[in-house]
Amino acid sequence: MDRRAEANFGLNYAIKLANERDLPLLVYEGLTCTYKQANDRIHTFMLQAVPETARRIKQLGAGYCFYPRRKRSDRNDVLYRLAARAAAVVTDDYPTFIAASHNSRVPDKIGAAYYVVDSSCVVPMSCHEKRAYGAYTIRPRIHKLLPQYLKPAPEATLRRRWKGKPIEWHTEVTAKGIPALVASCEIDHRVAPSLSFDGGRKEAERHLDHFLKENLRRYARERNDPARHATSNLSPYLHFGHIAALEIALAAKAYAEEYHYIADEFLEELIVRRELAFNFARFATNAESFDDLPDWAKANMRKHARDRRDPAYTPEQFEAAETHDPLWNATQKELLLRGKIHGYYRMYWGKKIIEWSPTYEEALHTMIHLHDRYAIDGRDPNTYANILWCFGLHDRPWPERPVFGTFRSMVFGGMKRKTDVQAYLDEISYMERTGKDPFRI
Repeated sequence: MDRRAEANFGLNYAIKLANERDLPLLVYEGLTCTYKQANDRIHTFMLQAVPETARRIKQLGAGYCFYPRRKRSDRNDVLYRLAARAAAVVTDDYPTFIAASHNSRVPDKIGAAYYVVDSSCVVPMSCHEKRAYGAYTIRPRIHKLLPQYLKPAPEATLRRRWKGKPIEWHTEVTAKGIPALVASCEIDHRVAPSLSFDGGRKEAERHLDHFLKENLRRYARERNDPARHATSNLSPYLHFGHIAALEIALAAKAYAEEYHYIADEFLEELIVRRELAFNFARFATNAESFDDLPDWAKANMRKHARDRRDPAYTPEQFEAAETHDPLWNATQKELLLRGKIHGYYRMYWGKKIIEWSPTYEEALHTMIHLHDRYAIDGRDPNTYANILWCFGLHDRPWPERPVFGTFRSMVFGGMKRKTDVQAYLDEISYMERTGKDPFRI
């Protein structure tokens, strides 16, 4: 999950083990055609990172093997074949997506020592012994530990360079060759690459630099108005591990100190809120279900299950952005075109799916399906925590109303009062009409 050479504690630990054993290190990166919602958008974003990752890994003195499993009939045992030759295997500790199930079933099938390392969070997930009820319960714990963890990752140097032969399953990836490689894969070809984001370490660094220079000073004031474009847009790069939250936090903190800005609101979102989602996913029975919602939220859904939904839309209508609400349709179109919805409008997107779905269960399924399929920052702890927030997770009861019951509701009038809705509608209309993102950096 952490596909980078920098600030990668898993990679650092692998280097440590290699040095202790006087052995070379091989970095293996796989991409399968069988992951959930595999499609051209997600495949392209991941493949765009590979050439630079390979270059930087080789600069460290490690070997590198990239294996794309194109078809279901292709071999699915490369990791096991490599592990059979290895003294140890080091991988990422991650609570959702492929890694979660992978780390529970792979160790018993290989003969080497198997280590999982958290390179995703600033304060490691293992520092929390139980699930936090909300931000207010995890925040003091994180702030207490930040002096220990909010510091640059130590540099690790390999003593023994990789001099082995090229791995037989390795596929060389070039920028020009990515479209053909994607086309050769047995995946969903109906979801086109994002109009707004390319994957990879250099793109992550470029977005961070743009955010620091153009947006950090106005983030606290303008972040909740999508038309202002004051956010970092780093969530896709965080999800695929092209950049570390630690790197972003240290850069934001240093830049704010140098130019006398205040980065507190940004660091709250990047560290406390994000790591609350990781904490939930780590301890949840099933992060994609209602199982771990608070009791008041479950009781609320039982009480209002039979409330009349008017209008009520099908999942297909939601996916096609065919509702009566122009703002909701625009948020869905942003997902379809950019592969990412602005965080504040994504809350509106989710709340309206609840209001217009025949059942709460169908609303949950629709949200997860759409976000997992189209969002390049989807299939992430934040995905499931933020979707379930719409159903009361990490929230509190609010005044009762039809369908929502005591769930927090959001209405078009509120969005119009708090944000520049018309500017957003014009922007999404332009993207739909031209196939171009006017705010692509």
